[in-house]
Amino acid sequence: MTQTEADNATNAPTSPQPVIRVVDLVKCFSGRAVLDGINLDVHSGETIVIMGGSGCGKSTLLRHMVGSLFPNEGRVELLGRNLNELEERDLNVLRLRFGILFQSGALFNSMTVGENVALPLREHTNLDEQTIDIMVTIKLEQVGLREAADLMPSEISGGMKKRAGLARATALDPEILFYDEPSAGLDPVTSAEIDQLIMDLSGKLGVTSVVVTHEMDSAFRIADRMAMLDRGRMIKIAPRNEFEALRDGEITGDEQDDLIRQFLRGDSEGPITDRRLSTGYEEDILEAAESK
Repeated sequence: MTQTEADNATNAPTSPQPVIRVVDLVKCFSGRAVLDGINLDVHSGETIVIMGGSGCGKSTLLRHMVGSLFPNEGRVELLGRNLNELEERDLNVLRLRFGILFQSGALFNSMTVGENVALPLREHTNLDEQTIDIMVTIKLEQVGLREAADLMPSEISGGMKKRAGLARATALDPEILFYDEPSAGLDPVTSAEIDQLIMDLSGKLGVTSVVVTHEMDSAFRIADRMAMLDRGRMIKIAPRNEFEALRDGEITGDEQDDLIRQFLRGDSEGPITDRRLSTGYEEDILEAAESK
């Protein structure tokens, strides 16, 4: 058993079957491994935050979980189904059981807020329009946007677009919600409001949440467990309080712990910046000059 698998087994809440299981996942682009042997279990009802620096592979991992990318090696199981083995038709049926909040909100600009939320209901159910209107009102009320139903996306703020996107993501009452940088570009107060919505949905509706972010204030507010990626490898999976202890210096260990601590604190000096300084920048400049 690898260290990551051991961490998973030790720190995961008890659950009959993980709702998401990532097993030995490898993904390469142009011969380079962007994800290198990822193992991760996500359990029913929990909120797990996947974090790491830019380019670490966290968004690529999310895309594998929702079936928009497929691995070169390994597998992703979602709600007991191996995504690698599904036909497109079966995959589309499975996608109805989860929702996605995209980084921008991804609203259709030609539709009102209410029409955006109604779209999944019109596309994937046989509900009559009166019932759809009621469902839209309920979903918008859950995110505090009932009064904005008739507004166009261009008439609302960035934070309101995120909330409208969340209402649309929950329209079909999904079992799992995926969030791609939900706090990106928001002011601290609006970010905290989005975080509270994520916690409310998890707590009140029992939704399993997978959140990709590098916003540490948000991560520590919402997470039950946290998973840290670095250069395409999963280097730590643990409950939030263990990451808090690392951040606050209550746990001291090897260079890997120091690297995680630097990321969590946002320190300007540490293993991450030392590594960048030792990547042969001066040699690259000299080679480029000599080739002229």
